Amino acid sequence: MTDAGAHEARYRAAAIDLLAVLAYGELSAFQRLAADSAMAPTIDDAAALAAMASAEHRHFTRLRDRLVELGADPEEAIRPFVDAIDGFHLHTAPSDWLESLVKAYVGDGIGTDFYREIAVVLQPADRALVTDVCEDLGQSAFVVTTVREAIAADPAVAGRLALWGRRLVGEALSQAQRVAAERDALTEFLVSSGDTTSIDLAEIARMFNRLTENHTRRMQSLGLAS
Repeated sequence: MTDAGAHEARYRAAAIDLLAVLAYGELSAFQRLAADSAMAPTIDDAAALAAMASAEHRHFTRLRDRLVELGADPEEAIRPFVDAIDGFHLHTAPSDWLESLVKAYVGDGIGTDFYREIAVVLQPADRALVTDVCEDLGQSAFVVTTVREAIAADPAVAGRLALWGRRLVGEALSQAQRVAAERDALTEFLVSSGDTTSIDLAEIARMFNRLTENHTRRMQSLGLAS
């Protein structure tokens, strides 16, 4: 195999890994948001969460279709990431409506930040796809307004939600580190793609610092201590 052929094979394996983990994240988000809408206190709130869930499913479909274009079986490509993502949701099941909103904004935000960061090594079309499916679905304004109104009505909830946010960031970063560590094809391509898009180990450390900083900003926008 030529150097170009070897590079392309490594790219394909890394792209499949990244698109597959993101696809399952989107599918899981769809399922979780649809279920959490049942906790909504009003019809309007339930409809807002259902709309977010619908958008997540559309994102999953686009990612699944791209996996097929790359010659992958989506079921097989996604399977290695199921335990990590299901584990995150198992350990971060919200107990009420406000916790579900904070998770949708803070917990999912960490995940999308992570995928956008590592998508820098992808070819333009795949990078654009990742960026597009990680775009804000309108949840920021809805969640921020709803959580701030709840805190204004009952300041005591702020402390509980702040603790919840800290738990979410710990679990989400652990999940991201697990994905990066366990998938050799993705990690190898991140640090040794052989061009200007490579991410060295020092940059990976800085990336996790940026994830933490973005989390802090999101918590502050909710009126919560990080």
